[in-house]
Amino acid sequence: MTTNSPSRTAPSPRRAAWAGFIGTALEQYDFVIYGTASALVFSKLFFPNVSPAVGILASFSTYAVGFAARPLGGLFFSRYGDRLGRKWVLVMTLLLMGGSTLAIGFLPTYGHVGILAPILLLVCRMAQGLGAGAEQSGGATLLTETARPGRRGRTASLVMSGAALGTALGALAWILVQLLPHDALMSWGWRLVFASSLLVTVTALILRRKLQESPVFEEIKEEQGQEQGPPPAPVKEVFTRGRRPLLLVILMNVGSNAQSYTFQVFMASYLITTVGVAEDFPPKALLLGALCGSAAAFGFGVLSDRLGRRPVYGAIMVSLVVLPVPAFLALNTGSAVAITLVICLGFVLPAYGAVGVQTSWFPELFGSRYRYAGVTMGREISAVLGGGIAPLVAAGLQTAFGGSWIPIAAYMMLVAAISTWATVKAPETLDRDLTDPRDATATATPDAIRAPRQTTADGIPTQPGPGTKTAPEPRTQA
Repeated sequence: MTTNSPSRTAPSPRRAAWAGFIGTALEQYDFVIYGTASALVFSKLFFPNVSPAVGILASFSTYAVGFAARPLGGLFFSRYGDRLGRKWVLVMTLLLMGGSTLAIGFLPTYGHVGILAPILLLVCRMAQGLGAGAEQSGGATLLTETARPGRRGRTASLVMSGAALGTALGALAWILVQLLPHDALMSWGWRLVFASSLLVTVTALILRRKLQESPVFEEIKEEQGQEQGPPPAPVKEVFTRGRRPLLLVILMNVGSNAQSYTFQVFMASYLITTVGVAEDFPPKALLLGALCGSAAAFGFGVLSDRLGRRPVYGAIMVSLVVLPVPAFLALNTGSAVAITLVICLGFVLPAYGAVGVQTSWFPELFGSRYRYAGVTMGREISAVLGGGIAPLVAAGLQTAFGGSWIPIAAYMMLVAAISTWATVKAPETLDRDLTDPRDATATATPDAIRAPRQTTADGIPTQPGPGTKTAPEPRTQA
């Protein structure tokens, strides 16, 4: 039995999907072009007076700083995402990310201003991280709350399909500028890559300004001043009442995130310096991998709507425990086909397949009162512990162990095993009632956290959208 909430203009899932798609495309574009620049040019432009190995480590250190800033951005913006709305935060983070990426394209290099150059690079990178701290989580939360039951996985996964598009665009940008003569690339060509983010920023801003709030948040606004209204300090409530789902999100994401950025960032440096491939090859492999990742994110999201979040995500995590050793063996053959296959697997499984399930599962784990804050803090803390330090850890292990890949593979397997264990401990949340203020982990059984799914004769869900409320009587089994 359901009762409709007060009438309001129904938000368009299609418009919300496009806004999330384009916004995360910009975020990932910013991060990919920076990561690729760290592997290809930044060590020479901003850290020229050190050895090549130390220069790579220094470049990856500035890359890691962006991830370190993400939880700070999450802390700041998620506070307002659960109070002022998802749309407001998504507009602000978009402007911050786009502006800082554009600024990198105008920075002076070490040859012009000395030590001030890497300092300015560090500041811009921190601004990128602050903006990214609430971007993907905000998009995933808004789409999950806007989609109807039975379609949340596929709808929310479009956030990661957009991220894959951003990766593809970033790789394509580097492919094009690498057609320039080397001197032109090192003097002004790399700046064009960062300046090009302006176009994506303007496009995403136009879409997001027309975006409507999610129906779940609108219901929360109507309850302000009542017992179940939005908390005055959602971040504080996450750490006091939502610790269990927060810890689960951190542990479930750390493995896929670490492997994701190992494949996307570290592998480019490894292929060039260790395997000996040409510098123009990694961006081409990244482009193909990103296209495969875009399809994988949507495909795994659809699969999670059919089979459940936990079994699909668990299967991906188990595969990530096994993947690193054969991946490095294939990379070291030097075969273009083998290398491309490994990069594509890196995109299909940890980079986008896993996160295609996360985009609906993680919001469903938290109650309605602090969902935005919970998802943001969980993802961004794990991003620091995972992807933020993964390229730096991998490069450090390679240097410490004389260029051996075995310690890197062991590290990748360890973090994936941690995420596999956390997945087993997490509850299934398929079709959960998103207006429920309780966390999914607070319920006794998986059936207790599902909203009743009514279907037509053709099996199509007919339950009203996420803006409806469930009557207080006991829910029937899904």
